[in-house]
Amino acid sequence: MDRLEIGIAGIVISLVLIALRMQVGVVLGIVAFGGIAAITTTGAAWGILTAIPANFIAQWSLSAVPMFLLMGYIAAQAGLTNGLFASARIVVGRIPGGLASSTVVASALFASASGSSVATAAAFSRIAVPEMLKSGYRPSLATGSVAAAGTLGSLIPPSILLILYGIFTDTSIGALFVAGVIPGILSAVAYIAMITIRCMANPELGPVNRATYTRDEKWAALRDIWPLPALILGVLGGIFAGIFSPTEAGAIGAGLAVLIAALRRSLSGKAVLRALIETAEGTASIFIIAIGATMFAVFMGLSGLPDALSGAMLDHVSSTFAIILAIAVIYVLLGMFVDSVSIMLLTIPIIQPILNGLGVDMVWFGIIAIKLLEIGMITPPVGLNVYVIRSALGSEVSLGEIFKGTSWFILTDIITLLLLILFPAITLFLPGIMQ
Repeated sequence: MDRLEIGIAGIVISLVLIALRMQVGVVLGIVAFGGIAAITTTGAAWGILTAIPANFIAQWSLSAVPMFLLMGYIAAQAGLTNGLFASARIVVGRIPGGLASSTVVASALFASASGSSVATAAAFSRIAVPEMLKSGYRPSLATGSVAAAGTLGSLIPPSILLILYGIFTDTSIGALFVAGVIPGILSAVAYIAMITIRCMANPELGPVNRATYTRDEKWAALRDIWPLPALILGVLGGIFAGIFSPTEAGAIGAGLAVLIAALRRSLSGKAVLRALIETAEGTASIFIIAIGATMFAVFMGLSGLPDALSGAMLDHVSSTFAIILAIAVIYVLLGMFVDSVSIMLLTIPIIQPILNGLGVDMVWFGIIAIKLLEIGMITPPVGLNVYVIRSALGSEVSLGEIFKGTSWFILTDIITLLLLILFPAITLFLPGIMQ
């Protein structure tokens, strides 16, 4: 077998093993080791295997990953995310479909702190869905809004996916964070607009909330909700103003979360210990995948497959839109079966040479890629967020009903995605100001 054939065989074997539910980082590492050994020698493969983990983890920019995870876990364990749904309900609950719109707002804030779409879907399945069902909402709308809204956390910074994308593509993490703000808000507004229009056309989908709230209740809601927006704005504001770098922002965010929790007297030793354990587990999981992906990138480079694919595609397809469309199909299909971090790190070594050949702005594509990855998490037949909700609710709502609800959000996502592709200024406006 020549190098290209070995590279193609490596990709096929990786996809088959991932489909068999093997751990993605382990798959990428093993396949990369075997591929490198086949192309060079076993000794060279061992040398790369022993060098890459230490060199990779020694990167200073990676320290942002555990710090942002710690920020999110401190916020959750100290109760800084409590009251998000109740507060959002007071603010937007009286519009048609207001409880579903409240779920979108609260889920977006929760997901931006936790950094996990799956964790957000699990949490709001227990918080928001029972409340909506009790108020007469259709199960499809109640569950669909939770499944879709959780995906917003990967766009709205600080986002672990954006950090990893920036490191692996050598793109400014600060620019990516700032670039994600408008698309994230646009996605949330598009969801709310879709919910409102549908409920105005068919009030039975989501009855209007007739509850009234006193001034004291509104102030109490603001007291509950202020820590999380303050935390996010503190991190983003510092990056935007140039006070600290995105890497330093992780530590600043974690420290700020501890400070806010201490001021609210909601930080216990047990909460800190639990947050530290969850941070260690989350960091280890991400780093195993990232180390495997780094080895896989070396294997792909030695095989010459990315350059060959890039040359072939550029010879036959000169349209950036056509390339993005092909990548979109691949990402959405993979997103049905594999988590977002794994897909991104698996595909970057292959698609980046193609994008560089077309002169694509990697900040702009980063936001497109994150949006595509999150669409895959609610797409049938195996959208991961949908199965998380189904597991949390048991037999209360059928799987088909949940997928029926997500279909409207997928359609809304496609419209938003087209806007981001056709009008790059939506994504690049704020990074341009920052520069």
